[in-house]
Amino acid sequence: MSIKTVAVCNFADLKDGQMKELAFENEGKVVVYRLGDAVHATSAFCTHYGAPLAKGVLSADGRVVCPWHGACFNICTGDIEDAPAPSALYSFKTHIADGKVFVTADVTRTVKANSSRPPKLLSTGAAPSGKGVLIVGGGAGAFHTIESLREHGYPGNITVLSKEMHAPIDRTKLSKALITSSAKIEWRSASDLKIRYGTTLRLGVTVISVDTAAKQVIFEGGKESASYDQLILASGGTPRRLPIEGADLANVYTFRGIEDAKKVDAGESQLLHHQHAQEGKRMVVIGSSFISMELVVAVSKRKLASIDVIGMEEYPFERVLGREVGKGVKKYHESQGVRFHMKSKVDKIVVSESNPSQASGVVVNGQTIPADFIVMGVGVAPATEFLKQSGFTLEKDGGVKVDEYLRVLGHADVYAIGDIAWYPQVGTGESRRIEHWNVASNQGRAVGMTISGNPQPFVKIPIFWSALGQQLRYCGTGAEYEDVIIKGDPGEMKFIAYYVKDNRIVAIASMQNDPVVSKASELLRLRLMPSPDEIRGGKNLLDVDISRAESKVRIESV
Repeated sequence: MSIKTVAVCNFADLKDGQMKELAFENEGKVVVYRLGDAVHATSAFCTHYGAPLAKGVLSADGRVVCPWHGACFNICTGDIEDAPAPSALYSFKTHIADGKVFVTADVTRTVKANSSRPPKLLSTGAAPSGKGVLIVGGGAGAFHTIESLREHGYPGNITVLSKEMHAPIDRTKLSKALITSSAKIEWRSASDLKIRYGTTLRLGVTVISVDTAAKQVIFEGGKESASYDQLILASGGTPRRLPIEGADLANVYTFRGIEDAKKVDAGESQLLHHQHAQEGKRMVVIGSSFISMELVVAVSKRKLASIDVIGMEEYPFERVLGREVGKGVKKYHESQGVRFHMKSKVDKIVVSESNPSQASGVVVNGQTIPADFIVMGVGVAPATEFLKQSGFTLEKDGGVKVDEYLRVLGHADVYAIGDIAWYPQVGTGESRRIEHWNVASNQGRAVGMTISGNPQPFVKIPIFWSALGQQLRYCGTGAEYEDVIIKGDPGEMKFIAYYVKDNRIVAIASMQNDPVVSKASELLRLRLMPSPDEIRGGKNLLDVDISRAESKVRIESV
């Protein structure tokens, strides 16, 4: 270790409620924060994707939010407040002397490559006996549950039953970058989870039922079972296939996991060994969903012969983001050579004359669009088939209703998180199911705290992002919005959209306006969001003070 104390700035130059990224020795950087007369310091970069935290949002209750994806940290301790942060920040000692701010730090921990602090695991699960926590599902929700359990001192056994063949991964990189190696995007390796987190991963496992009376989960066709003290259902979603002729042909894919990415990228299956998403090939995407359009972006630089998108709405994302934003996204992709067939319904998928196991095109509105491969991006269904015969009451879409602590209604010691969970929304109490892995991640963190002995109601503001040519940021719950206030030009992929319901701003989307969505997420959390009339009148969210000491009184009174 190389501990040094460095004067990083004049105290007078750091205003109340301000944060600054400052140099530390040769290549190091720290962020210093001033709240009233107190000064704090942490490593300078978000542990998720490396965003500079000084460009994020500081709140007077001691939180800093990443400007990109909503990860949040405690500026006093560096601890994780919100996902998707996989690791904490380093926090450094500060003191004021002779009018200057001094920071004491290990120089190596101020370099960007080393700015992630290993988690302070209060327990590593060296429990001699006991059934412990059993998690069904191996996605983001499972990973953050494990982190939270150990971070908050849970001492018992943790077992994960996952249908996948790898440890939990950063699934967002599959559609955004078409990553085909799980090793490149695992949050933690299986050995790390076993040794450092005391967690047993059972991979390639298919769960068939749950016996809540006996507190057992049955898998492997009934040949094996696992007992639990607490059960967390985090089984995620199953990609839908349209019930149309040709949907099961070998080169018609859905998209969810590593194997799907491999098929789209290189045509890897038992029947095919063709290079698909490569120069000269023709791709047809059924559905103008976020997954679909992210895939379009991911392959758009590969010089495909054609990319055709078939959608039911007039514009992509029209129901979620509104007509103007969808129109702008469509305009951009058309400028990149993508052809859209909107307000359309697929009649059937055509069988290839040369190979009856493959598709050669898609019939839409009576015309055939030629294809070398087809991707169905038409949504997912909750992966809850195994619960149907297990005495669980499911919602119409197959989801599971939970209370504010994410406990499954009517079942003791059973929790549900992620894509399958219908949970009460902040402010309204109405139940909704939200399919974004950052929601699953934060729900995992909340359940981990609850099981560890600190009951944590789930009150996080949903945040998601999407790579659509420019980075889309979104926060809030805009379902069934009544109006959209647009600032900027969606046609130029540079805008802020405010979604209005019951005369309140309930959600915000943006492109090229960071850190507006991060600020909006904090304003929604603190219930300090300006009114629609204020936004129409020109109020800027970034001008709303939530970081100075005097604003802390307002925050604490909410």
